[in-house]
Amino acid sequence: MERYNFDTNQMLICGQGNVPKDCGYEVPWTYFSPRVGLAWRATDTLVVRAGYGINYDPYPLAFVRDLIGNYPSGLNLNLTAPNSFSYVAPLKSGIPAIVVPDISTGVIPVPAAYSARSLTQRVSRGYIESFNFTIQKQLPGNFTAQAGYVASRQIHISQILNLNAGQVLGAGQNGQPYFQKFGRTAETAILGPVGTNKYDSLQTTLTKRFAKGYQLNMVYTWSKVIGICCDELSDGAPRVQALNYFNLNRALMPYDRTHNFNTSFVAELPFGNGKRFLNHGVASAIAGGWQVNGLLSIYSGSPFSVTASDTLSMPGSNQRADQVKPEVAIYGDPSMYFDPTAFAGVSGARFGTAGYDSLRGPGTRNLDFSIYRTFRFTERVSAQFRAEAFNVTNTPHFSNPSANASNLQLNSDGSVRNLGGFTTITSTSGIGREGVDERLFRFGLRIAF
Repeated sequence: MERYNFDTNQMLICGQGNVPKDCGYEVPWTYFSPRVGLAWRATDTLVVRAGYGINYDPYPLAFVRDLIGNYPSGLNLNLTAPNSFSYVAPLKSGIPAIVVPDISTGVIPVPAAYSARSLTQRVSRGYIESFNFTIQKQLPGNFTAQAGYVASRQIHISQILNLNAGQVLGAGQNGQPYFQKFGRTAETAILGPVGTNKYDSLQTTLTKRFAKGYQLNMVYTWSKVIGICCDELSDGAPRVQALNYFNLNRALMPYDRTHNFNTSFVAELPFGNGKRFLNHGVASAIAGGWQVNGLLSIYSGSPFSVTASDTLSMPGSNQRADQVKPEVAIYGDPSMYFDPTAFAGVSGARFGTAGYDSLRGPGTRNLDFSIYRTFRFTERVSAQFRAEAFNVTNTPHFSNPSANASNLQLNSDGSVRNLGGFTTITSTSGIGREGVDERLFRFGLRIAF
């Protein structure tokens, strides 16, 4: 590893020259992760549970995308031809040698064209607090119900913050601190305890154990998650990296789903030997042994931001549109998902008034269904035929709409002349099935012996 010195624009090469092997990083040893749980059986059919725990962020701080590619571990060679119809040099001349810097002293200056990332000298790992309180009740008919408050707090999570991002609206590169100091326009970032988010939820379940030929599971979650917009994996950067405007990052996270309902069932059809109907003769042989299964998912759409052409002239921060109506009508039509006149582009060096992730995209409804039939040839040999249909209703699952307000063109009376793609949905999501959204049939035969 290396450590970038933000005061001198030098890279310290760990273990070279007079630089210690740990580059002077200080790693605390107090990362204990206590957990405690409690279960109390109040009655024979009622159980109360509670739990709390702390887990430190396991994010690998030397992850290749963030630190290992620092100069001089990674060296660039950029060759420019005289024009787009010409070459730099003939192949017989070979590729010019890359100049490798002398690292024997352990301290080398970083060229302005190279980005640099470093940890804080005193390494701080973020942590996740998790806590829950649930009540479980056994009901008549082999049903069990549970409801609980489940929450987590992610605190001081490692995230990339470009300290050379523009800090002054309208100043361009002149507002970048390390351009003023060292002539650097490249990213000069710290991987530090920047991220945070807060998750709260009501989680409920209703379960029926398999009995009398069927089984049922129902799950509903009502939740909200707010954090620093909009990094999901701690390997990205906040939308706004200017420190004086950092509070603008607080928003719903992209994976927030207010309502999430899922139910699954398994049911043996009541026909055939030992069943209620058609339990003997030829009809039993034909109709017996069938089983149906289903999985229904219904959940809210994901949040998205309404953007605008960048007028900030502040590198490292993303522009937002102006919201010009207090309420935004959601039409739900893929050709115009929301009211385009509720937003406008931004003029001047300022942030738009629309918050990040202020709107929510289309929700999802999906039903998968299958039917099985088991044929028994002997006591030890059987065959099972399976017919499965994914998205059996062939319902499209729309992605979020295009949301750049600067593409909108209005007439002089304020009516829409051309959307320019604004508010329009142009794609579907694959519901975790490798991009396949349309109805899909699958057939199979399983032999057991």
